[in-house]
Amino acid sequence: MTVDDDTTADAQEVRRQSVPAARRSWTQTLSLRRISAVYLLIAIIVLFSVLAPETFPRLDTIRQVLNANAVIGLAALAICVPLATRVFDLSFAFTMTLSGVTATALVVGGAPVWLAVLAALGAALLVGLLNALVVIVLRVESLIATLGTGSIIQALITFVTDEESIQGNELGGAFAAIGQHQVLGVTLPVLYVLIAALALWYVLEHTPLGRRMYATGFNAGAAELSGVRTKRLQFGALIVSAVASGWAGVVLASMLSSGSPSAGEPYLLPAFAAAFLGATQFKDGRFNAWGTVVAVITLGTGTTGLALAAAPPWAADVFTGVVLITALAMTAAQHRRSRA
Repeated sequence: MTVDDDTTADAQEVRRQSVPAARRSWTQTLSLRRISAVYLLIAIIVLFSVLAPETFPRLDTIRQVLNANAVIGLAALAICVPLATRVFDLSFAFTMTLSGVTATALVVGGAPVWLAVLAALGAALLVGLLNALVVIVLRVESLIATLGTGSIIQALITFVTDEESIQGNELGGAFAAIGQHQVLGVTLPVLYVLIAALALWYVLEHTPLGRRMYATGFNAGAAELSGVRTKRLQFGALIVSAVASGWAGVVLASMLSSGSPSAGEPYLLPAFAAAFLGATQFKDGRFNAWGTVVAVITLGTGTTGLALAAAPPWAADVFTGVVLITALAMTAAQHRRSRA
């Protein structure tokens, strides 16, 4: 046998070995465990295309899903930051309300839109600092601490607004454009979600900071022994979450053209459901940007389909709750497998 024959035989053997490896890679990529939300989304589309054939399978439905769930997407991406470091921020919904009320009150009072937005983000920043001090410095469990600070914020909002929405003609124009201006049939908040997802994806997946955040979330004790300043990361994560939630609140107030004293409350459950469902997608047990975006679209498609199919109002809450419980169970199972 010549040298050329040996080379040809080696090349054929390499190809034979690479084919099963490629098949295994595709099988893992398309596995139910890895992209279950995508399969759920396909099932939802098929189901409601049958149940509501006149209204659901339309281009307008896609726009409706994207526009109606953009704020949920912003909120879910915001809480992914502290969740990646294994810290909860249950105050984000109240922070959304606070920032929305602050911005609308200042705009109605005659302040420039840019100043009102900065003041709203400043108020959110103060909430983030408060959360970080209570959780990191005072070492109160984040689940309880942020729920407590959120309740205090809501009480303050109720005291100031007397449970009356802030409205006025001044909330049109430039302020309304923040959340209502459309580009190619979708509103600007959809683009905000895309920008936020790109930024979060880059930080978590392509920077040392993201690797340290994941290390903190996976095992804070081991990360500290490796030289990672876990408390500093969690402190900063709570601040980033609050400021991002504040921006979501401003966008929501712009979309509503009012400052509602309870605007953020309905977003608490859907945002957490999207974040935890997103943690089961693409990255086993890790909170990630694109998994969260897919989860938001899946949940939004389901709730929109229920509405178009004339389901009772409580059906959407049941759907979101079931998805959240399932996502929590899947995330816990993936963490156990990773630790093993």
